[in-house]
Amino acid sequence: MTTTLRPAEPLQHHEDGTRSRRYQVCVNSRPVGVTHLATHPVFGPRVARILDLRIDEPDRGRGRGTVAALAAEEVVRGWGCERIEIDVPATAEGVVRLVTALGYVERNRNMEKGLGTTAPALPAGSRGRPMTDAEYGAWEEHGKAAYARSWIDRGVPEDQAWAKSESEHARLLPQGRATPGMLLSVLEHEGTAVGTLWLAIGDAAGEDRAYVFDVEADARFRGRGHGRSLMLLAEAQAVAAGKHVLGLNVFAGNTPAERLYDSLGYRPVRYAFFKELL
Repeated sequence: MTTTLRPAEPLQHHEDGTRSRRYQVCVNSRPVGVTHLATHPVFGPRVARILDLRIDEPDRGRGRGTVAALAAEEVVRGWGCERIEIDVPATAEGVVRLVTALGYVERNRNMEKGLGTTAPALPAGSRGRPMTDAEYGAWEEHGKAAYARSWIDRGVPEDQAWAKSESEHARLLPQGRATPGMLLSVLEHEGTAVGTLWLAIGDAAGEDRAYVFDVEADARFRGRGHGRSLMLLAEAQAVAAGKHVLGLNVFAGNTPAERLYDSLGYRPVRYAFFKELL
């Protein structure tokens, strides 16, 4: 039996410069699933995304998804793409196994934790305070560079990584430190600044949620528990804002951060994978 992709619509061209197309997954011309392919709105036309890939229940477990994913790679190669990406819910364990077997590499994951109604206390000697205007400029430039480096270290070309960093910061902080729904804080320990926190409690985080966009302990003071204190500060601020879930992103390979979040009760909700197309 032959598994193929059959276009379900004309090639779509969108205002953001991307293109996309939906396909039926067919076995000997019989529809058994769907997939939706697109180019990337930030990384550009040479990077593809699998927005959806589903095989109907009666046809699962027969390798249809594997062949469909490989066929999707051939389609986007024809578009001139050099890399393909897919986001997978943590609950879709079968899809995680599938893309891993096909050579996709985890780049990052989203994690979440349910919050109670009582804000956690910070360790003795530690306190959070708002970031000042004088501190903001250096923090922003450092943050842009660090975020771009995180993508470069995981296979994204330098120009694409910097474009993503610049666009994300411009989108999320259009008014800088005064952007509504954003809390920019400095953690102090016994009067010394030891780390920074960027927490979203507005629309950018989603309803009933807060989101940690950036958290960093100063390199001079690492290994002293300040990373944990920063996360406790994030939880306290989220609870104070009436939020019930706190989310964050962690890049694959950042073992200290992964261990910290796991110890605090954060659990994966979505994985992001990529694959270079040879």
